Amino acid sequence: MKILQFLLFASIMYVIFLIMWGEILPDGLKKNLNYRIGSYGHMYTRIRDIQNYRDVDILFIGSSHAYRGFDGRIFEEYGFTTFNLGSSSQTPVQSLLLLNRYLDGLNPGMIVMEVYPSSFSSDGVESSLDLIANDRIGPDTLQLALIQNNVKVYNTLIFGLYRQVLNRNDKYSENNIKDDDTYISGGYVEKKLKHNNINNTDSGKQITWKPRAYQLDAFREIIRLADERDIPLILVQAPVTSYKYNEYTNNDEIDRFFADYADHYINFNLLLDLSDQMHFYDEQHMNQEGVRIFNLAFINMLLNGW
Repeated sequence: MKILQFLLFASIMYVIFLIMWGEILPDGLKKNLNYRIGSYGHMYTRIRDIQNYRDVDILFIGSSHAYRGFDGRIFEEYGFTTFNLGSSSQTPVQSLLLLNRYLDGLNPGMIVMEVYPSSFSSDGVESSLDLIANDRIGPDTLQLALIQNNVKVYNTLIFGLYRQVLNRNDKYSENNIKDDDTYISGGYVEKKLKHNNINNTDSGKQITWKPRAYQLDAFREIIRLADERDIPLILVQAPVTSYKYNEYTNNDEIDRFFADYADHYINFNLLLDLSDQMHFYDEQHMNQEGVRIFNLAFINMLLNGW
């Protein structure tokens, strides 16, 4: 009994200390607590924008390659309504959580999942921290934290739950324009036009793709969910710079893996001849000129039946 009393007391004191730690200390002194509402990527605004969309033709999910790569305005030019539910460093475990929360409301005719290989080998901690701070916390958030079993996620979850219960974020408002980024209604984030200044044909890195088991489990559950709802699911590798793409030593194996899971898997790194300098603003993300070329190529496939 005394041990249980001590554990209860220690738990209460830990939560109190954690809340004080989160509220008082500067970010530089909170190594294992990272609660950043309105953080990079406009996830706070994107989540609250969902209520303005229903019965969309296309729902995009995935990492920053999704919300910086699929511009809903370009798709609208060709008659498609879209919503982009991508988020920074999103991995399959976060994609699954978001689909379970918002698929019914958005009711898409098609899901396009951006499948950057690194997302499948990532622990997904960065994306979970983003969701905890910028979306509601529920039982599914706790389940996500248990899957990842990371102290930073646990601490941030406790602190975020405290702020949610006491409505500490009710007065928060995120600006649509932050530095070089502009949030566009529907989930896309446009970067002020600039060009990648790295002229590199070989990064020197060599990576062999090894996905994590729990990311594969989440990915398979996304496949099952789409099948269950009879929603077509298209898997897309968005373009990255040639030297970033060639870091992987087993790209053929990656392509075979994704092709086995979907009727339509498209690796645009093999289809588009984009310039590493002119069509990207960094090694991983296209600028607006590259986005338009990429989107028009994808739209052409949609309109002409692949």
